[in-house]
Amino acid sequence: MHRCEWAGSQVIYQKYHDEEWGVPVWDDNQLFAKLILDGFQAGLSWITILKKRDRFYEVFNGFDPEKIVEYDETKFNALMNDTGIIRNRLKIRATITNAQAFLAHKNFGHSFSDYLWSFVDGKPKVNQWKAINEVPAKTKESDAMSDSLKKLGFKFTGSTICYAFMQAVGMVNDHVVGCYRHQECQKL
Repeated sequence: MHRCEWAGSQVIYQKYHDEEWGVPVWDDNQLFAKLILDGFQAGLSWITILKKRDRFYEVFNGFDPEKIVEYDETKFNALMNDTGIIRNRLKIRATITNAQAFLAHKNFGHSFSDYLWSFVDGKPKVNQWKAINEVPAKTKESDAMSDSLKKLGFKFTGSTICYAFMQAVGMVNDHVVGCYRHQECQKL
């Protein structure tokens, strides 16, 4: 079974590659959670987030935006002292800000899923990369998503973060053509 090179030999990466990466996600709250986790990954390796992901979900109340907007300084300080997550002051504050922006968007009657998927015309973009070094770090679509999210008040949503997010949630299929998941993800 041939996988994308980045999946390597570590079981946690292979499992993520085989079961999640590139699978289309349409649920508003799941998309919110994945966007937050991609923001936490900035400057770090994804395996760091994978190893801490369960704890992130636990301490951030399942990434429920309605609970996150209620966080006070006591909760913020508890998060800053939790060694099970990435203890970055700006990223934790950004999570609260992003929950506010998410809810403001939702309160206008908009689907977060429809909004995000509009950057790829509502369907996964299937790329045909032959090697991992062909895959871009960002695209015009991720640039547009980043600019738009920032206008809505989101933080830690630069174009590179947005493209990693788009790959993770199946907005783009960036499994290389020789990877067994390339075809499988097209059927989802």
